[in-house]
Amino acid sequence: METENVVLNGDGEYYQQNKFRPTEECPVSPVSSASQAPHCPPVINSPICIALVGLPARGKTYIANKLSRYLRWIGLNTREFNVGQYRRTAVGCKKSHDFFHPHNQEALKQRKQAALSALADLQQFLLRDGGQAAVYDATNSTRERRKLILDHCINNCIKVFFIESICDDQEIIAQNIKEVKLCSPDYQGVDPEQAVADFEMRIKNYELAYETMDHKEDKLLSWVKIYNVDQRYEANRIDGHLQSRLVYYLMNIHTQPRCIYLCRHGESVCNMFGKIGGDSELSERGVQFAKALKDFMSEQGMDRFQIWTSQLKRTVQTGHYLQGTIEQWKALNELDVGECEAMTYEEIQEKYPKEFALRDQDKYHYRYPKGESYEDLVHRLEPIIMELERQRDVLVICHQAVMRCLVAYFLDKPQHELPYIKVPLHTIVKLTPVAYGCRMEEFAIPVPCVDTYRSKPKVQDCGY
Repeated sequence: METENVVLNGDGEYYQQNKFRPTEECPVSPVSSASQAPHCPPVINSPICIALVGLPARGKTYIANKLSRYLRWIGLNTREFNVGQYRRTAVGCKKSHDFFHPHNQEALKQRKQAALSALADLQQFLLRDGGQAAVYDATNSTRERRKLILDHCINNCIKVFFIESICDDQEIIAQNIKEVKLCSPDYQGVDPEQAVADFEMRIKNYELAYETMDHKEDKLLSWVKIYNVDQRYEANRIDGHLQSRLVYYLMNIHTQPRCIYLCRHGESVCNMFGKIGGDSELSERGVQFAKALKDFMSEQGMDRFQIWTSQLKRTVQTGHYLQGTIEQWKALNELDVGECEAMTYEEIQEKYPKEFALRDQDKYHYRYPKGESYEDLVHRLEPIIMELERQRDVLVICHQAVMRCLVAYFLDKPQHELPYIKVPLHTIVKLTPVAYGCRMEEFAIPVPCVDTYRSKPKVQDCGY
């Protein structure tokens, strides 16, 4: 799938421009400029290089980290390649703004070598190490540098997707410099005022050679532009399902301060008897937790926040005492255990011994008979993640498997750890997004409950 050039604003409205409809199966060959893409035979599920573009302090590394985390969560083997780290390793930290002047020929050679080293590792990862997506985090602010990326990628049948972050809001830029750049290894031990002045000069040096993605010059390339974080979006030749998902994801993220609270429902009747699934009501202790949850949220100063629950009784009842409108999401329902509904693990092991052993061998990919796997659940929860990224303060009352998937996304946990993340009953998790990650706090509510955690067992022979 390929789109025409479109411009989108923050409300999702768009208009078409430069109605370019190429007739070639693959774009132009050979490469003569960054506006042309070299010939590559059609490849199904070819790996992708996502290359950031933009001046310093425009949030490129923030975007790179978010995208990498999202891609890993949906199951793609993804790595980030930060050219700044390669440059620091090669020539050291604490380079003044003069090092980044476009007329500093010696520094240009060193910076290009850092870019080439990162590209070599990127190719190794995608072509030999089983990588599926690589995020190339650098300014890539000239057509010459972007041509370098194209030469190394598309000739090896690696798709290239450029993401340019443009910001002329001086408040956003100043905040980014203060919160992120002053903590960089480049400025460790440097007086903050001197560091800000030097970094602002670095930006001016980059501006001397900066070439933005252009509708005419770069019309054959796949790219998206983001203006002032989330003000407006512009997309060109979006190629395929994955790039479409990435654009949609980018249109949902923001940098506004917020908190996300996650908790499981209060203890249920099924919990008391060790049964999984089902749609039972809360136990007496579960009702106590529901009342305590209301007090906790008041203590947090959360008078105005959204409340999301699943459609199952135990989560709806847990939110009953909270002030505000409850929004029920079917997507937040617990993992469907199919034929094992309302059974204990002992009953499952006795009735389905081979299934029980298979689940212990690979809990993430195992699918219950006529039910779901954790992998299925991750895909079901993708709309929830998109909406959580859009919103401000939210309380999500959900279930054990669901909460594991949500925590894994925000904390960037790998697939093999996801099914074993501890999320006890009567414990509230507070997630606060920060510059390049997420801070997690746990609050145990002093209401007794059963322990539903089942640790990772030793792998057993399934009998096949």
